[in-house]
Amino acid sequence: MTATPQLLQPNLVHHFYAGGARIAALRGLPPVERCPEEWVGATVSRADSPTVGLARTTDGALVRDLVEADPEGWVGAASDGAATLPGDTGILLKLLDAGQRLPVHVHPDRDFAARHLDCPYGKTEAWFVLDASGDAAVYLGWSTDVDPDELAERRDAQDGDWMLSRLNRIPVRPGDGFLVPAGTPHAIGEGVFVAEVQEPTDFSILLEWSITTSTREESHLGLGFDRAMEAVSITALDADDLARLTVHHDLADRAATPVPLLPEAGDPFFRLHLLSPDHGDAPQVPEGFAALVVLSGTGVLEGTTAVPVGGGQSWVVPAAFGPWRLVGDARVLVARPGERWRGSPVGRIVG
Repeated sequence: MTATPQLLQPNLVHHFYAGGARIAALRGLPPVERCPEEWVGATVSRADSPTVGLARTTDGALVRDLVEADPEGWVGAASDGAATLPGDTGILLKLLDAGQRLPVHVHPDRDFAARHLDCPYGKTEAWFVLDASGDAAVYLGWSTDVDPDELAERRDAQDGDWMLSRLNRIPVRPGDGFLVPAGTPHAIGEGVFVAEVQEPTDFSILLEWSITTSTREESHLGLGFDRAMEAVSITALDADDLARLTVHHDLADRAATPVPLLPEAGDPFFRLHLLSPDHGDAPQVPEGFAALVVLSGTGVLEGTTAVPVGGGQSWVVPAAFGPWRLVGDARVLVARPGERWRGSPVGRIVG
């Protein structure tokens, strides 16, 4: 049974949009043009490739293959009896450094994915802002209800300005956390560097494909827009909704316990915590799969064994490592699957 955390190779993903310098700087790598994402510990690939995005350990093993060969050791016993996908860990963690604005797009929820995409997961996601430059902002949900016929017309006309003008534009700063429920139109603005944790799929419905390398026919998940638009909310998010979807944490703070970085409404899907020991205290993490990014400093993961870690590294931690704690002065992001990640129903987050 796997019992030791595994150090990961860099796993930069080439994309249509600019960015990636801040990922390269964190990882101690030379900048690579248009590699604005790193998929940390990923056991799922990008939608257009069976291999792009899959993470490897430093000895060359695919994390997906390790998990598939020893699912109990990596993710624990399936106590609820629900079936999972081969190599499934319940989450996907990314670093995303937007050198330009991303398109307006939407992800389907679990119900839509089960009915139309033969998958138990949709793509609820969340962002934690690590850095932001210039007039950085994100766009999250409609600011007013939209008419579905007009939305379809504006989509076909590729009227991105109309879409942006009707989305909630939210200026960002480091330490901001946002939950993005499936079905919610959204975009990330230029200059925003985030850790993104999400359900483990690459399902996207592009409402604004003209600023990407995709075509119209590559923008509706192969379902046709009449069907795909059923996954798209046309209802506004009001101030109370946005308040439930946003939090803030000062990255400079240190704490004796893991600090939750995302709104509680995301807990059924995934968890993201900061470990930043305070005066010798050692934050402890429960047993289970985790993907880690060491933001700075050095430390030791103490579980069934002691594993040294350092700034710029990324790791995957198996369930068989048991409950573990971080000792030292390192600051570590820890992503874990949600409370009901093995496919149990999840209700609406807003609305």
